[in-house]
This record gives sequence, structure tokens and C-alpha cells, in this order.
Amino acid sequence: MALKAILIEDSKTIRDNLIPALSELADVAVIAVAETEDEAIQAFNERPDWDLAIVDLFLRQGTGLTVLRNCQDRQSHQHAIVLTNYPNPEIRSRCMAVGADAVYDKSKDLEAFFEQCLRYR
Repeated sequence: MALKAILIEDSKTIRDNLIPALSELADVAVIAVAETEDEAIQAFNERPDWDLAIVDLFLRQGTGLTVLRNCQDRQSHQHAIVLTNYPNPEIRSRCMAVGADAVYDKSKDLEAFFEQCLRYR
């Protein structure tokens, strides 16, 4: 059975490419999409059955850091991965401090990101 993911990403182009790749390469089904911090929080409330949150940091409204703070009290089978263009050491540290399980660079680390998704199965 596929992992159920909430994708928090404001770029339509990235969503359009990432969703089929997640399905094909990592057996992940995207059950909700959010472009803003508020939409992400609403998705967590409406879809408590999620297994994986894939979080971009810079959203159309709000930030991925606030999204991560809002899912800190998740269940043990629920994981949050940051997928960003800005994975410098300070950003990584801040993400991990507010509850990210992992941080990956969108442009360089996609293979490692998909492997991480597979490990959650």
C-alpha cells in the first residue's frame, strides 16, 4: 500500500513533476496539496491519515518552518521531509529543530529523497 503524502509546495511546475515521480519511484500517493501555510495546516486537519509531509520552505503565504511546527506532535508513523532549494547548514539546523526528519536539496538530492521515502514503507 502506498504511503499517503501531503505535498506542501507552491510551484505548480514542481508539483506537476514531483507527484508522478513520487508515485512511480517511491510508491507515494499524494492525498492533499497545499500552496500556503494555512492550506497545509488545513490539510493536516482534514487528512489525519497522512504518512508523509513533503514541505517546501518558501510558500506563497507563510513558511515551511511554521508548517513543521504545526505537525511536531504527529504520530510515530508520520514523517516530515523538507525539500528545498536552500539547504544550507543554518536552514538544515532550523528545520531539524522544529521537527523535520530530513532535509533535501530539490536540485541535487532527489535520488536520496526518493530513497528516504522508500525507507518509510
